[in-house]
Amino acid sequence: HVQLVESGGGSARAGGSLRLSCVAARTTTYRRNSMGWFRQAPGKEREGVASISPGTGSTSYADSVKGRITISQDKALDTVYLQMNSLNPEDSAMYYCAASIIPWATIRLSDYRYWGQGTQVTVS
Repeated sequence: HVQLVESGGGSARAGGSLRLSCVAARTTTYRRNSMGWFRQAPGKEREGVASISPGTGSTSYADSVKGRITISQDKALDTVYLQMNSLNPEDSAMYYCAASIIPWATIRLSDYRYWGQGTQVTVS
């Protein structure tokens, strides 16, 4: 069983920054699999933002966020972070933390089985 709890969402001005956190409660078996962040804006499909592999530390990013958003992890705490800089209104969405079923970094939706409740990010 996997539980994910996000925090850190809120409002920001265009050009500003926000940092999201996701605390996972995963058993040893699941901790070898990658974690990711997804987002969904009203009327749009959920899209992958970033992912990180706990084993290698390798990452994967959506093209739209490269250079502005960084995913990181604290393996001891089983926590992942999403540092978002140079925010723009197009980044406004509900952001979801997710745990995948594979060990390598992936932002493919179908690779994820466990989801948090989401945290809202609004950029104006």
